[in-house]
Amino acid sequence: MKKNFQTFAAVAVAMAMMVSCENGETPVVPGLDGNELRGEVTENLTLESGKEYSLTGGLHVKEGATLTIEEGVKIVAKDDNIVDYILIEQGAKIDAQGTASNPIVMTSEKKSAGAWGGLHICGKAPINVQGQTSKSEVGDAAYGGSDAADNSGVLRYIRIEYAGYSFSEEKEANGFTFYGVGNGTTVEYLQAYKGSDDGFEWFGGTVNVKHLVSTDNTDDSFDWTEGWCGKGQYLLAIQESSECDCLIEADNNGNNAALTPVSHPVLSNITLVGNNSADNKRGIRLRAGTFADIYNAIVTGKPQCLTTETPETENSLAGGQSHLQYILLAGEMATESDIYTSEDFLADGTNKVNETIELDGYAGTVSGGKDMSSVDNFFESTSFIGGLNASADWTEGWAL
Repeated sequence: MKKNFQTFAAVAVAMAMMVSCENGETPVVPGLDGNELRGEVTENLTLESGKEYSLTGGLHVKEGATLTIEEGVKIVAKDDNIVDYILIEQGAKIDAQGTASNPIVMTSEKKSAGAWGGLHICGKAPINVQGQTSKSEVGDAAYGGSDAADNSGVLRYIRIEYAGYSFSEEKEANGFTFYGVGNGTTVEYLQAYKGSDDGFEWFGGTVNVKHLVSTDNTDDSFDWTEGWCGKGQYLLAIQESSECDCLIEADNNGNNAALTPVSHPVLSNITLVGNNSADNKRGIRLRAGTFADIYNAIVTGKPQCLTTETPETENSLAGGQSHLQYILLAGEMATESDIYTSEDFLADGTNKVNETIELDGYAGTVSGGKDMSSVDNFFESTSFIGGLNASADWTEGWAL
């Protein structure tokens, strides 16, 4: 009887939609009104290739629903004093696949940093908040859990512009925010362009990433906390505004640096270009107990290109749980204590400080480095230090 009832209900809905169309009425689609996006998406919704849609408030994709965004779609947040953002909740998915020649663009009518709230994805992968679950800063959606392989969908060839809306002194949106997102999710070829907070931020989770570009976001270019343990290759950041803070700001947990799972991403092929600001002088800032394996990185444009803080973080470097190798700094390296020093950083001969580094924007590499493909097949084989080889520009055609 249950099956027959479900069949009858489905037929009834279809017939109602047919009648509506015959009467000249547009069928009601949750989350979409004409070309305006807002409210709750409770069933699968597709935004069609080549079309432009307006975002007029918060769009929440609910559990069981998939938001499909085809190549070439443009989403424009309205300048209407309403908080505009897109939130993919736990158990929902996003399938947003642009191409290099026809990317997906999420932008705003108001062409200034902080004009809208950006894209937020909540998954079921582990975080180190006590209780193992938390609420997103934007939209108050649950995130966290025990499923490291959780799949929130696909993000490919997407540019987000002018995000970073300030909700309060404690809550400010980023370009892309990953809350407990699992490694079943595909994340590659994304740009966060001229936002007012972080370009990319990870709150725990295990999601892996490739080909990310953070351009002139006025807080941190990349930021992680709450136990992010993913992998990443080909990360680029460039800062022009003097307001921009760290190129990478990395924490385990600001309330308790020893909480587990400990943040411990493995990153390779990175180019970070700072704004030469005397006020915001740190490049890569490793603190609050984070562990990190970072290889094949170029850092320039900051007086202190690399800093380490907190005993937990510095002990992980001194004890070999964390690794920094083949890192070229145009400036200095500074530590908080003698647990791990600049002499330790230079000891194995692969790292250098006060290097003269010539780049064209963030394009340019230095030969050598560590081929991470021999360590983990997530990584592509490379023979250079840096994130963008000028002879093979993977940003061409889709990134500003």
